[in-house]
Amino acid sequence: MSVLGIIGGIAQPVLIVAGSPLLVGLTRQVRAKLEGRAGAGITQPWRDLRKLLGKERITPRGTSEIFRTAPLLLVATTLVVAVVAPFVTTEPAIDPVADLFAVVALLALGAVALALAGLDTGTAFGGMGASREMTILALVEPTLLVSIFALSTRVGSTNLGAIVSSTLHDPARVLSPVSLLAAAALVVVIVAETGRLPVDNPSTHLELTMVHEAMVLEYAGPDLALIELGSAMRLSIFLGLLANLFLPWGIATTASPLALLVGVLALVVKVALLGAVLAAGEVFVAKLRLFRVPELLAGSFLLSLLAVAASFFLV
Repeated sequence: MSVLGIIGGIAQPVLIVAGSPLLVGLTRQVRAKLEGRAGAGITQPWRDLRKLLGKERITPRGTSEIFRTAPLLLVATTLVVAVVAPFVTTEPAIDPVADLFAVVALLALGAVALALAGLDTGTAFGGMGASREMTILALVEPTLLVSIFALSTRVGSTNLGAIVSSTLHDPARVLSPVSLLAAAALVVVIVAETGRLPVDNPSTHLELTMVHEAMVLEYAGPDLALIELGSAMRLSIFLGLLANLFLPWGIATTASPLALLVGVLALVVKVALLGAVLAAGEVFVAKLRLFRVPELLAGSFLLSLLAVAASFFLV
């Protein structure tokens, strides 16, 4: 474990936790401006979290420890990814956990915990949301694995830090067919994993369309605050991975204060821009019917397979 890895392991989770609600506020504000509304402000998600933390924790009758521990597991697994993934620095704090398969497994574990909590409530909405979430997860996780694996074949390692460092040393790879195909597949993955349009609508509570919201309807108070924070952190992590896997410029390669400051600023700017683009795109698209979502995700999986094939046959 190097000094650079230790500094990154401390700075990254602090930055992700503090900035994730602001990112959600930014996306909402961008949508509001494009729709002709004033918006509640970028800091509104933090005010909502503070209000929820001050409320009473309510547990539905008949639920087990699965329901009570799911919010903690969601935040904990996301926090581990924030520590080990290359966001501010290229060297991970815990090198074995920075592996592609470990990171994807941790992200999937949080989603599975929330789906099990939805089933644990015994309500129709919880079961419906969990079923839809598992359908999407079963199609999204292979795409996430294969698209990043396409980048790892030319590096010879599935370590995310090694993939980012390799792109830094050879910037021309960004415009290669492998990177372009993998990036397109990863964009669809991010939209599906974070519950954005056209896969899901994060601002609706209409029972016929909601996926993520159906699983968390029974949560209140601090538990709901943890879920909202965990969801915001997942959005930041996915956008941070997209930014640094394909546009890693600015990430710190040394432990000097200037390099670390540039790494922090680069991450903030890239994630904020991607979040604004994502929110702007949602204004111009409609939600897909649930039975059309697998077609979209299957298309993204095909793109990731093409990226892997291109990584073996194209130099």
